Amino acid sequence: MKSQARLLALKFTGDNEMGNEKSILCIGAGYVGGPTMAMIAAKCPEYKVTVADINADRIVRWNSDSLPIYEPGLEQLVAQSRGRNLFFTTDVEKGIRESKIIFVSVNTPTKTFGSGAGKAADLQFWEKSARLIVECSTEDKIVVEKSTLPVRAAEAIHRILQSNTKGLNFSVLSNPEFLAEGTAVADLENPDRVLIGSMTTPDGHESMQRLVDIYAHWVPREKILTTNVWSSEMSKLVSNAMLAQRISSINSISALCEKTEADIQEVSRAVSMDSRIGSKFLRAGVGFGGSCFKKDILNLVYLCECYNLHEVAAYWEQVVLMNEYQERRFAERIVKNMFNTVSNKRIAVFGFAFKADTGDTRESPAIYISNLLVGEHASLAIYDPKAIENAKLDLTNTEGRIEYFEDPYEAVRGAHAIALITDWKEFTTYDYEKIFSLMEKPAFIFDGRNILDHERLYTLGFNVFPLGKPALTHF
Repeated sequence: MKSQARLLALKFTGDNEMGNEKSILCIGAGYVGGPTMAMIAAKCPEYKVTVADINADRIVRWNSDSLPIYEPGLEQLVAQSRGRNLFFTTDVEKGIRESKIIFVSVNTPTKTFGSGAGKAADLQFWEKSARLIVECSTEDKIVVEKSTLPVRAAEAIHRILQSNTKGLNFSVLSNPEFLAEGTAVADLENPDRVLIGSMTTPDGHESMQRLVDIYAHWVPREKILTTNVWSSEMSKLVSNAMLAQRISSINSISALCEKTEADIQEVSRAVSMDSRIGSKFLRAGVGFGGSCFKKDILNLVYLCECYNLHEVAAYWEQVVLMNEYQERRFAERIVKNMFNTVSNKRIAVFGFAFKADTGDTRESPAIYISNLLVGEHASLAIYDPKAIENAKLDLTNTEGRIEYFEDPYEAVRGAHAIALITDWKEFTTYDYEKIFSLMEKPAFIFDGRNILDHERLYTLGFNVFPLGKPALTHF
């Protein structure tokens, strides 16, 4: 086996000795591109897999022992293939020339300008990538949409690619990701499904089969779904929209529970035992975050509006509005219950990532909540196991009222309250008797994820405010 590995490594050290047919490029080394390509490289050792990005610092970190993103198991996954058949580079042009299959996993943020501002996807990075592919290609290519794109984006991309004057043929496939940050490696290794959409042409079907064959190295064939490219693009938007809808639905009920003294956890458990509903995404919290949910829902809203489906658009937009309400409600609850003022009070923020087991803070509820509290002249002490550096970037305009800590016990020293925003498991293991002794009195805990032992905290002396449950207070 070792001699085979050495021979394989030697084959990749030359100028693409095995030819382009077994070479894969991914443009974009972010949360999707990096882990996905690492898994393909590990499961398909006969392929040369290259991840290219213009961000030199990001590539340096992918080539080091300190990866630019945190995911459980990702370091080990990358290490087993990096330098053998997995490579990270800033030379995008060379990667395009040497690869037959090109995944494009660049950012498609919500537009902030012009028509569709605030809802439509900004496709400028995708279009730039498509034009670069045309410029650098000397042979036919298979181009795979890995970014989340609006429905019928493939059509526009295909037109750009096919307008080349070189006589080249480009086949466009849609292969949306369904990764959950924090479990990305496990999701890649054992996915619920792999979705591949193609043009309904012989060339499209042939290209699709090439991609099916790659995933079939480790994914059972019955889990690889093939559709037309439009259905694939739509499925991604709808999947994220429906997941976010469930979160907003249960969060809306948490507000009602607080008014009626019902317990949101008991309600969730009772509802989840209905086989027609199930238990997933029925945990109330401070709101959803991440790079996809809000963006994809707004994309869906914009699409509906473009087709004059205004009632449908309004329905889905409410999912986003409910999420924003939940974030605002949590922050306002802190202010209200701390005697209607947090001015010059120190609040320890436990967690800044949008969910546990990731350092990603994109659209994290912590951003909005922190800004609102700072707007009320609170002083924040922020602790997160993996997201502090990203938090500093998200809160650049609030300098002076925010401190960042590597030790949670230092963060709570002199604090009037704790606002728990991210469901890191380690938060449940802390010595809260010690934490209580370090805090100002009366001491408050606002548990935005309902992961703590509220009765015990109350016994220790805390005034406890769970989400969607009656408060436990000493006054």
